[in-house]
Amino acid sequence: MDADRLIAWDAELRRAHTRLRAALEATREAVQDGSDAPDAARELALFCIGFCSALDGHHLSEDRALFPALRDQHPELGDVIAKLMQDHSMLAHLLGGLRTAVESGESSETLERHLDGIGAIMESHFRFEEREILEPLRALHLDRPVPDVLGPF
Repeated sequence: MDADRLIAWDAELRRAHTRLRAALEATREAVQDGSDAPDAARELALFCIGFCSALDGHHLSEDRALFPALRDQHPELGDVIAKLMQDHSMLAHLLGGLRTAVESGESSETLERHLDGIGAIMESHFRFEEREILEPLRALHLDRPVPDVLGPF
C-alpha cells in the first residue's frame, strides 16, 4: 500500500462517531423545537430520517467492509465483532421504530423516548467499539475509500 494512502482507521472511526453524536443531538433539538406547523413537521422528518440513514449507513458499511477486514487481520476479535454486529441489528430495529413514529406523526414526547433509547444503545455501542477495536484499527491495512468503510456521511 502506498504510504500516502494509508488511512488512520482509528481516527476515522472516532470522527464518524463524533458526526453521528452531533446528528443525534441535532435531531433531538428538532424534536424539542418542533411545533404543529406543517413546515416544522417536514423539517423534523428530514432530521429524523437523515439521522436514521446516517447511522444505518455507518453500520451497514462497517458490517460489509470494516469488520470482515478486521476479522481477517485479527481473528481473535471474532466475538467482539459478533457483539458489535448484534448491536447494529438492535439499532436498526430501534431506528425502524423511530421512522414509523415520525411517519405516523407521533408526539414529540414519543419521539424523544425513541431518541433516548437509540442514544443510550448508540453510546454504549460506540464506547464498546472504541474500547475494543481502536488499537487494532491503528494497524489495519484496508485500501478502500472512507465512505465505503464507515458510511457516506
